[in-house]
Amino acid sequence: MLETVSKGFKSARNRLKGYRELSEENIDEAVRDIRISLLEADVEFNVVKAFLGKVKDKAVGELVQVTTESKSKGKVKVSPGDHFVKICLDELTDLMGPVDPSLSYAQSGVSKIMMVGLQGSGKTTTVGKLAKRLEKEGKRPLLVAADVYRPAAVQQLKVLGQKLRIPVYDEGTGDPVEICQNAVAKAKAIGRNVVIFDTAGRLAIDEPLMAELDRIVDNTKPDNILYVCDAMTGQDAVKTARTFNQRLDIDGVILTKMDGDARGGAALSVKAVTGKPIKFVGMGEGMDRLEPFRPEGIATRILGLGDVVGLMQDFEQVVDEEKADEDAKRILSGKFNLVHFLDQIKTIQKLGPIKEVFEKLPFGDMPDGMQVDDKQLKRVESMINSMTKQEREDPEVFSVSGSGESRIGRVAKGSGMQRSDVRNLLQRFFGMRQIMGNVGKQPGLLSKLPGFNQLNQLKNIQGLDMEEMLGREMAQAMNPSAPASRGRQRGAPGTRRGPTASQKQKAKSRAKMAKKSRKKGRKKK
Repeated sequence: MLETVSKGFKSARNRLKGYRELSEENIDEAVRDIRISLLEADVEFNVVKAFLGKVKDKAVGELVQVTTESKSKGKVKVSPGDHFVKICLDELTDLMGPVDPSLSYAQSGVSKIMMVGLQGSGKTTTVGKLAKRLEKEGKRPLLVAADVYRPAAVQQLKVLGQKLRIPVYDEGTGDPVEICQNAVAKAKAIGRNVVIFDTAGRLAIDEPLMAELDRIVDNTKPDNILYVCDAMTGQDAVKTARTFNQRLDIDGVILTKMDGDARGGAALSVKAVTGKPIKFVGMGEGMDRLEPFRPEGIATRILGLGDVVGLMQDFEQVVDEEKADEDAKRILSGKFNLVHFLDQIKTIQKLGPIKEVFEKLPFGDMPDGMQVDDKQLKRVESMINSMTKQEREDPEVFSVSGSGESRIGRVAKGSGMQRSDVRNLLQRFFGMRQIMGNVGKQPGLLSKLPGFNQLNQLKNIQGLDMEEMLGREMAQAMNPSAPASRGRQRGAPGTRRGPTASQKQKAKSRAKMAKKSRKKGRKKK
């Protein structure tokens, strides 16, 4: 997400490395990189112009302090590049903010939420996601199929309702205005206190569509009108949002498909153009993948600083805090087995695509072209599940001479993998366990991440590359296009290590040269 935008800020930050002050000349170069990336990301032109104007005004002539005070680290050296990043962070947050995921509710009776947007924006799916979120908050929603022009929309909403166990009101074909009015009466009769209108959309805005929406607003008086915006349509989505706002006076925006768009221009433009807050973002197909919009979290991810706060919130949704503390202590003590390791993999899978998890980690600059393969975690899980209970609880049995190799063969056959895959998994597991035990006494920012505590600190250990830190399986998950390691690794269960052919040849050459040297010495005597 937002890779195109991030490239410009990354280039700008690199340009300012080595400078001792922020001058108009070096600021112009940095701003030029950002301008190109923002326009490539389909951010609205006037928004780009205003944003960069503010950044430049604050940056030029900025007095850069050599050091600053930090509560945790005392005096910390800073650079002009750091100051520029801080200015960009503040302005990006202000451009997209403030945070406002709140919805208005009627003081008594039924609260009404009207969802509007173009066809194909993900409106019906978002209705289901919002309903599930409201249900978690203690509300009792009723879904209303008011899109009578697209039969698939009515059926889709019914399927979602059955999946979520939330009632759906529909009358098939008919007047959408009457359907919405009747739905409110139905909600009162069955004890539902929130109705969500799934209104019709079009491929483009037209007068019949807007007139129908006007009639629904006039006859039902919705408490919230939310515009569902497809983030992948860039400036077109922003222009449409402006039109809907001028006609209906929307209360907020929900961005969809944020997980599949490398540009993300709508996220940076829609608030500035409409003046209405982005309340939620859709980050996947799952019904629980509707998150409150956090401008600072998006801004820090754009700048390559991760989003630890967002990651912590994700973990709170899927992990019991007490169990997480116990798991973290066990893992950081180096006393965990493959059962505990599998638990951590399942926890990560609950968070959603692993790429999103790594985007929220404060790694700084991720390598260009890095890819993440969620299937790799499934392969690891299948290998562990193919082991016996004894093997999962006591992985050292794979190192026993004779029986270890037969165990590896059985696990490989049961999981549909190669023997080398099982060996590498075991080797990296033992390596990770040793590393975690070594750094377990160093508290860090990611202390609440089960199984990945101290990940940010680990990457700074000198001489430790990504494969050594995360293991071959996880490293390949992050970059499956990288060539797999060849040959047997030292310490891998079921393997023997001896000198290679090249090493044998070098040893012979050294022995031959030593023999000649001794002969020359005897002749001189």
